[in-house]
Amino acid sequence: MTIASAYARIRLKSPGKEALAHLSASNSKTVRVDYFALLKEQRGLASEKIQTESATVLELYEELQKQYGFSLKHSSVAVALNDEFADWSKTLSESDKVVFIPPVAGG
Repeated sequence: MTIASAYARIRLKSPGKEALAHLSASNSKTVRVDYFALLKEQRGLASEKIQTESATVLELYEELQKQYGFSLKHSSVAVALNDEFADWSKTLSESDKVVFIPPVAGG
C-alpha cells in the first residue's frame, strides 16, 4: 500500500472534523506541572496534571501564560523537565514532570 492510498483510506473512514479530532487527540499528552513563587500565586495552585498538545516546554508555558495570565516572560523563568534543568526547546512526552521556577528575591 502506498502512502497516498493509505491517506485516502484514512480520509474515507474519517471525513471532516472527526478526522481532525482524531489527529489532534493523538498529539495530546498528560503532564504534571509544578509552580513556584509568583507563578504559584497567579495560578492559585502548586501542582496540577494537565492535558496539552504543546510539543515543547516553551509552548506549554505560553499556553498556560495565555490561560492564566502569567505576568513573567519565559526568559525570566527557569524550567526543569523530569527533575533536571532544561532548555525551553525540550520536547514534552506523556507523563513528564515540568517545573516552572520564577526568580525569587531573598535576603
